[in-house]
Amino acid sequence: MELLELIGLAVIAVIVLLAVILVVIYNSLIGLQKRVDNAWAQIDVQLKRRADLIPNLIETVKGYAKFEKKVLTDVTKARTAIMSAKNPAESAKADNMLAGALKTIFAVAEAYPKLQASENFKSLQEEFATTENKIAYARQFYNDSAMQFNTAIAQVPGNIVAAIFGLAKPRQYFEIAEADRKPVKADFSDLA
Repeated sequence: MELLELIGLAVIAVIVLLAVILVVIYNSLIGLQKRVDNAWAQIDVQLKRRADLIPNLIETVKGYAKFEKKVLTDVTKARTAIMSAKNPAESAKADNMLAGALKTIFAVAEAYPKLQASENFKSLQEEFATTENKIAYARQFYNDSAMQFNTAIAQVPGNIVAAIFGLAKPRQYFEIAEADRKPVKADFSDLA
């Protein structure tokens, strides 16, 4: 009888230990998942902040420069795409489109000295620079969080627990477009 009791207690102890391990791993995975969600929300907040600055920028530039309508149209389309993006891939694509449109608008603005001297324009440029830095940090934090989560659901025993509870779907990274990976070519032939 004592041997059976000891075996029974050992089985119960092993079951309790496995249950505790399962709960710890599950809670860890949920914590990582929530961290990724929070990191994504931070990117979303910063992208929205930048998108909210765009109408002010357009109005300021419009007041000084009568330039191509296409530039304003591109910026507006890119802003709309950013606001309607639903996942990291869509946001990255829209963000790349907006970054290109903003580069164009700032490049066009350089041709107007009065615009460059405008306090409103300078303030908006500073706001954009600050926001771009915050977006870069938020992207990095998101990608770090996604990597931690993806690693946790790929390693044993996390992968087993993730599969059991339906948490095994890896998170997408926020990546730049292939075109932005190419080296920048400086062309000064027009200056000669």
